[in-house]
Amino acid sequence: MAVNLIDFLISFVLLMAGVTVHEFAHGWVAYKRGDNTAKLSGRLTLNPLAHIDPMMTFIFPLILFLSTGGRFVFGAAKPVPVNFSELKNPRRDMVLVGLAGPAANFLLAFVLSLLWKIIPHFQLNTFIFSSLITINVVLGVFNLIPIPPLDGSRVLMGILPPPLAFKYAAIDRYGFIIIIALLWLRVLDLAVFPLVNLILNLLGRL
Repeated sequence: MAVNLIDFLISFVLLMAGVTVHEFAHGWVAYKRGDNTAKLSGRLTLNPLAHIDPMMTFIFPLILFLSTGGRFVFGAAKPVPVNFSELKNPRRDMVLVGLAGPAANFLLAFVLSLLWKIIPHFQLNTFIFSSLITINVVLGVFNLIPIPPLDGSRVLMGILPPPLAFKYAAIDRYGFIIIIALLWLRVLDLAVFPLVNLILNLLGRL
């Protein structure tokens, strides 16, 4: 149990790096597109403490980690507040804001993979780099799933015709339950990990 908790704490720190970059990217793009809500609420920062949600950032990942025997850990930060009505082009910019988080994770994984090819390899930095790259790719892919409140749902709502987008948004209240159910049933493994493995293989060949 002690080893598991140490492994979890290490994974937690690395996960926080990924989700901090992810949430900052949402807020930054929203700010650039006319909404300063994230900035006014203190979320336009790379300080992880500003993004921590006790349940989703710590307790939920710990439960997942222990219940899967360390096979899977996933969590989320507090969603960055965005006032879509303040955006210059709300429907288009909703898509851009939604894509910003996953794009930031993929970009970070890409940069880390390039750095990994030019720095000396030691056991510790091998673990840190490989874990950070994997965590960021998983965050990017997982958040593109079009189930509220994941980013893919915001992208889909920005693309769908308004009547359909309105109906689709109605499932937001059930989104978290749906995600948890799909995680426990391991259905999301079929959608997430083949693409994660493909991207990791591509990064390894860069």
